[in-house]
Amino acid sequence: MNHRFTNDYSETAHPGILKAIADAAGEQNTGYGLDVHSEHAEKLILERFGIPGGKVFFLQGGTQTNATVLSFLLKPYEAVLACGTGHINVHETGAVEGTGHKVFTCPGADGKLSAEDVHRAVAYNRDEHMVKIRAVYISNATETGTVYTAEELGAIRSACDEHGLFLFMDGARIGAALTSEGNDVTPELIGEICDVFYVGGTKNGMLFGEAVVFGNAAQAEYFRHHVKNRGAMAAKGFVAGIMFERAFKDDLYFEMAEQANRTADHIRKSITGKAEFYGNSTTNQIFVKLGKKEAFELIEKFGCELWSEDEDSAVVRIVTSFATKEEDCAELIGFFNRQN
Repeated sequence: MNHRFTNDYSETAHPGILKAIADAAGEQNTGYGLDVHSEHAEKLILERFGIPGGKVFFLQGGTQTNATVLSFLLKPYEAVLACGTGHINVHETGAVEGTGHKVFTCPGADGKLSAEDVHRAVAYNRDEHMVKIRAVYISNATETGTVYTAEELGAIRSACDEHGLFLFMDGARIGAALTSEGNDVTPELIGEICDVFYVGGTKNGMLFGEAVVFGNAAQAEYFRHHVKNRGAMAAKGFVAGIMFERAFKDDLYFEMAEQANRTADHIRKSITGKAEFYGNSTTNQIFVKLGKKEAFELIEKFGCELWSEDEDSAVVRIVTSFATKEEDCAELIGFFNRQN
């Protein structure tokens, strides 16, 4: 069977993560995230992102995290601004709306919002007959594999400050963003500019888990109550604590992301001139535009995802993970060689 490039969470977990869980198999830990592993993981994450005054909470998955955080930040009449391609708008089955909050969208560009988008959205929602924009949602890396620059993030932060808005970063693929070619954003910058962000584990070498980080611990008062109220508090929360503790003990977290990016870059370089790239992804997601026949053959052989299609062509997404090796890519690269 060919190696599959469906997503970055098809494998269980990195061997180092699995070993850490196995090593703790005989332990008895306090539940609900109040264990020593979670406490240590929190310390390591806050140090890595340069926010010693912050607070970390471990949840299970991205959709749960986005809906839980946003419903905590927003009053009933308040809404969140997102790019039209944003995960909360396209791939979460209305989870945020299900909490009673509108996702107000604008097209954006390359999967990214701009400061101008923020200003326009606030101006449009101008009175009490319309939702009040109170939070801005961005993801880094974005749904289309692009990354924000330090300048773009700084401009969005300034716009949020001008209008009194929360800035929330979806970090499901934050590792891929921070280790991508040409990235100029540091973990410390993210810690500085975001009110809340999360560090994704599900899509970067862990069994599951997202670490929600509040830059200001006072802002997170009663968040545990809200997590429990939303059914998002895991009794065995220490399992996530063990995984994140191991991932941030010696930068394994970023090594796993680098491996995913490295193999994606290998594929890009190998098929340049043999495939039409769609978008400007620099991370572990690759988007190619093919004729319908070739696109569906690629999907069937390698498990790739259909991203979009028109009458004559289709865009297919190829994704690498922490576990993808260069030799795993040979058959996929050969597919594009045969098309030329």
